[in-house]
Amino acid sequence: MSAGIDLENVCCDFGTFRAVDNANVSIRPGEFFSFLGPSGCGKTTILRMVSGFIEPTEGSIRIGGKDVKGTRPNQRPTALIFQNLALFPLMPIWENISFGLEVRGVDKATRRKKAEDLLKLVDLPGAADKMVSQLSGGQKQRVAIARALAVEPSVMLLDEPLSALDLKLRQHMRAELRAIQKRTGVTFIYITHDQGEALAMSDRVGVMSQGRIQQIAVPRDIYDNPVNGFVASFVGENNIFEGEIGPVAEGMAGLSGAHGRFRARITPDAQGKALKLYVRPEHTKLSKTAAGENSVEMEVTEVAFEGAFISVHGMAAGGKRIQAEVKNDGVTQAPAVGEKVFATFDAARALLLPDANVRG
Repeated sequence: MSAGIDLENVCCDFGTFRAVDNANVSIRPGEFFSFLGPSGCGKTTILRMVSGFIEPTEGSIRIGGKDVKGTRPNQRPTALIFQNLALFPLMPIWENISFGLEVRGVDKATRRKKAEDLLKLVDLPGAADKMVSQLSGGQKQRVAIARALAVEPSVMLLDEPLSALDLKLRQHMRAELRAIQKRTGVTFIYITHDQGEALAMSDRVGVMSQGRIQQIAVPRDIYDNPVNGFVASFVGENNIFEGEIGPVAEGMAGLSGAHGRFRARITPDAQGKALKLYVRPEHTKLSKTAAGENSVEMEVTEVAFEGAFISVHGMAAGGKRIQAEVKNDGVTQAPAVGEKVFATFDAARALLLPDANVRG
């Protein structure tokens, strides 16, 4: 059975330092939820509060509707997978997986059967009698997941478990983790600083900065509709322009600055605040001629081939750096270094956003 988790006005202080500030989030039973943010933003502290290793300074945490204040980690329906996995090198795989059951007094035959069933679940049949040293990095990850599932948790807590793997294996394990979560139906709370992991695997993502949750949304909304400049910048690349904000009409507003006049989307929540314009490189087109508003002349300074696309970097007036992406489709021609072109973008693809939500 999976369980939901509710954090209500949760704060966590270490002396005078507030690591988590007024966190409010409801994670649904069976959901794959990721906390995404840079190192030191408070995401692991939230995980440790849910698991019971740290008590909140303020607020409440409920698991399956039950307030878990004062409940020890081993009495909570949670299982935690650490970055280093902490597998036992002198035990065969099946004993690693069933260790938690042994501690609970389960007999050997039942433990062995449970371990073999879980090995099938994580696509490692036949590995029961192997040693940890005989497994690849990805296989060790799956054993750690199987060991956590052995005690039948309602909530699985994963603290950057893929960070030590190479890029190809990380990408493969993303799909593996998501598939395992779907097969089991267990609630997953995943901690990562890697936007690709969070966007690829999660039902919803909570982006954090300086102890505060900045935005909670489905991955597509996090990327396409960030609520502030921090979320926009942390999740993907952006060209950013500053200037004076003009009149607002029908969800659009103008911005006039050193690099020209622009129009972009604006949300009701952003109105009346100091704003900057954000537009992503993949939404920035290059042309030989200006297109009125939302055009900036630049000189190409670098052309970088990146496989599926070509990244074009340029310099506008005043040393302003601009980046655009050109599809590697065999038809679109990337400009040469030193060439002068215009970077243009559609107003519907640009956003006027305030800076991050910071502590008052």
